[in-house]
Amino acid sequence: MMVDSPANRTVQAALERAIADKGEIGVQVAAYLGEELVIDCWAGLADRETGRSVDGDTLFNVFSVSKAIVSTAVHVQAEKGLVDYDRPIADYWPEFAQNGKGDITVRDALNHHTGTPQMPPGTTPETICDWDYMVRGIAALTPILPRDKPAYQAMSFGWILGEIVKRTDPAGRDFARFIQEEICEPYGITDLWMGISDEAERRVAKLVDEGSSGSFPDDSYFAMALPNNVRLVPDIFERPAVRRATIAAVGGIFNARSAARFWAILANRGTLSGKRLLSPERVDAACLPRANSDAPDPVYFNAPMPLSQGGFWMYSPTTPLTCPAKGQRTICVPGAGGSLGWADPDTGLAVAFCHNRMMRPRTCEDHPLSEIADVIRASLGL
Repeated sequence: MMVDSPANRTVQAALERAIADKGEIGVQVAAYLGEELVIDCWAGLADRETGRSVDGDTLFNVFSVSKAIVSTAVHVQAEKGLVDYDRPIADYWPEFAQNGKGDITVRDALNHHTGTPQMPPGTTPETICDWDYMVRGIAALTPILPRDKPAYQAMSFGWILGEIVKRTDPAGRDFARFIQEEICEPYGITDLWMGISDEAERRVAKLVDEGSSGSFPDDSYFAMALPNNVRLVPDIFERPAVRRATIAAVGGIFNARSAARFWAILANRGTLSGKRLLSPERVDAACLPRANSDAPDPVYFNAPMPLSQGGFWMYSPTTPLTCPAKGQRTICVPGAGGSLGWADPDTGLAVAFCHNRMMRPRTCEDHPLSEIADVIRASLGL
């Protein structure tokens, strides 16, 4: 353990209980309080077949937790005056205007209000590894839902917003390089990957799927947004080509230590280590609910999704995926299988939870992080 404190030892014991009593396999948890790394724990196995143990450098697929990085990249461009949330996407990416999408704004994309949750026809595990192919296909989509109706962009979110970032970057960097140079390197974030290196692959934990993502009817909105042949399962996301591709909405491979440091920027209202990424006002705005936040989302099985106007989720006591991230203004993003990261700007607490057991919490009590999160807060006096 990098951190040796009573709080860290208490949380370590909670991780051990999660493995012994709740079926966890390999797990990491890290937390910042203000500028300080106060929790840095791990336990269990990264690979049950070989017996490889988790350590602090083990990497994990975090799936949609990646969307937090995508949203933040857009806010970085807005902070620089390169993106206006209320301008049409087509002002930055003219091809996006095809088939009636000329008025859809950057804010619409952040808020999952583009009406285009679907993936392009013919999407395969091979095509999702080709950024240019995917953005051409997404630019050609026709909306299938009205803009005033929420429609969760399970995978397209990353290409839509990532292409806006790429098009507005004066240096013309690809999205993965932009993330490294604008968000990771300046803040000492070393293991937040949108396409891993050959060296990093040996550190990735092996996933164990316990039914977190089943198949759905091909004509359902959910399967349109997340097609069955590219769903978030080990058979797809442990492929070497997929691991190396920039699949911005769901393809992140992080460790908890680096993910928590990223969330600490937001928990500290845009600043870390004397450097400012975003203004406090921009972070505060990102902690407000989006328009129509209580409306049922047809992609999300007609349930409301508690999303913020900044492109994040918000804590909701009735949403199992977000239950551990308590706090009135807490922003978070859950990932398929139970990974989670969050920032609470009211307390300065930032937490990241990574694991390799893919499950779907049905209730708040089911979430593997629920007890651990409560232990973190109690051990820190929050």
